[in-house]
Amino acid sequence: MYARIMTGAALVALAFVAVPASAQIAARTSSRDSMTIARHGTRPVQPGAAAQFTGTVRVELLFAPTDTTRAGGALVTFEPGARSAWHTHPRGQTLIVTAGTGRIQRRGGAVEEIRVGDVIWTAPGVEHWHGAAPSTAMSHMAIQETLHETNVTWGAKVTDQEYAVSVRRAASAAPARPGPYADIAPALDDYTQRVLYGDVWERPGLSKRDRSLVTVASLVALSRQNELPTHLRLAQQNGLTRDELMEAITHLAFYAGWPSANTAVVVARQVFGLPPR
Repeated sequence: MYARIMTGAALVALAFVAVPASAQIAARTSSRDSMTIARHGTRPVQPGAAAQFTGTVRVELLFAPTDTTRAGGALVTFEPGARSAWHTHPRGQTLIVTAGTGRIQRRGGAVEEIRVGDVIWTAPGVEHWHGAAPSTAMSHMAIQETLHETNVTWGAKVTDQEYAVSVRRAASAAPARPGPYADIAPALDDYTQRVLYGDVWERPGLSKRDRSLVTVASLVALSRQNELPTHLRLAQQNGLTRDELMEAITHLAFYAGWPSANTAVVVARQVFGLPPR
């Protein structure tokens, strides 16, 4: 077995991901510092190198090796359709998917779907690639160790043909089932599942991430508390972070009014699992 995805207690055979070369440029920190805090928003973010990525990729270095440790980590965000080139890691790598839906493949294996909360271990020397789904952004933390000052070896880019093959869905993906109106309004439920989610949300004119942002903004502006929790959760699955959603709500206060924004914050606290204030 080359790699494992852990979704809850489930282990799914699989190979995955690499830390971009841009994450290797950070200077080593000193082990003499007993504690350091790198505040959110202060860490450098730079684009993934064009030679090693296809599409738009952003890399935020989280931590670098020190004089007593070998591990480094980065938060990597892939816009829809973006992916890494084929690559290997000399000491392997751990990935933690934090937002959106992505794809991964080891050489000779199936293309697999990965989702928020999945943890992927890729063994040393296993050639693989990873990236976002075609219509959904994906972010993950990538942690790997160095060997002889190297943590990744890059290969050829993933072609459009390689990227476009059929995907094996994650075992944790929810099976198709009737919606919330099936028992009382079957026609409305059919239109919702078949037309809205089955057609409109699948059209390529907007990514699912952008559709979620538009939908959440509309629900906040209209104070639609009933639908907002579902779409806040869906927005996170589609690649929007909690910080981005809260920034959208804050921005909308100036256009939709403070009462609408304040109501949305109360709903968001519940969705994000925060205690009421």
